[in-house]
Amino acid sequence: MRGNRTIPSDLLGVVCLVLLTNLFLLVPGLNDTVIRTALGLPLVLFLPGYALTAALFISEKELDGIERVALSFGLNIAIVPLIGLGLNYTPWGIRLFPILFCLSSFTLLMCAIAGWRRKNLPEGKKAFEISFKTYWLALKAEVLEKPESKIDKMLTLLLVLSILASGVTLFYVIVSPKEGEHFTEFYILGPEGMADNYPTEYLLGESRTVIVGIVNHEYRTLNYTMDLRLENVSLEIPEDQAFITLRHNETWERSLKINPPFEGRALKLEFLLFNETEKTKPYRDLHLWINVGEARDRKNESRGINAS
Repeated sequence: MRGNRTIPSDLLGVVCLVLLTNLFLLVPGLNDTVIRTALGLPLVLFLPGYALTAALFISEKELDGIERVALSFGLNIAIVPLIGLGLNYTPWGIRLFPILFCLSSFTLLMCAIAGWRRKNLPEGKKAFEISFKTYWLALKAEVLEKPESKIDKMLTLLLVLSILASGVTLFYVIVSPKEGEHFTEFYILGPEGMADNYPTEYLLGESRTVIVGIVNHEYRTLNYTMDLRLENVSLEIPEDQAFITLRHNETWERSLKINPPFEGRALKLEFLLFNETEKTKPYRDLHLWINVGEARDRKNESRGINAS
């Protein structure tokens, strides 16, 4: 059995990237920086596939470096949609935190399996590993120590500069994406968190619950004001639900209790959202048609009076 207990450098690099991605996506303040985009792309496009490839093919002779990279991209195309499809049938849905948790857990699990299999590889077989020190020494010997003509050195320097320029350009495109449409999502869900089973039948004096959500896609921090109206009569709602401040791409979702103050049939219940630039005209609006009936205890009381 192999006695090497050190973590392979390629798997260590994958684990570090996954942890850094989670850090820059979850920690307030860090998740506003452009680094979150640069770290998020490898987690979505490459790392899960590479971790699975490392777990499946542990021997150096099974696949070379280029084949591993190509297979990693191919497997990743299958892994990420399958995880998304599975999340779509769960209560969490396809959202940032569930996707981040599933991709990170899958990648770390595959890295653990790959490390365990490489550690227990039988004698006579060499596990695949990436030695950055070996590659650097080989590159140094090839470029710096090998005698070359001036033309060869100029071509090598030009090639290195071209690679650096391409990398800088790619990084700029990733961290400075073109802004898309500026808009705000405003939605209401039923008590179970689904877009159905909205409470439409009320009794006077009894409250029912809906879930209200806001997502800021305005590319800036915005202050929102929410108003709840029944037949143009404003209803009282908690202050923390009436005044909301959201950063770009931040989601706000809360349960809102509704207690209609009067009876009626086919009453229009409006959810109005105002932004900081327009205080009189709603920026987004939603509504439900509800029925509010007489409370049961009042009915029973009136029946008792009639009986006497």
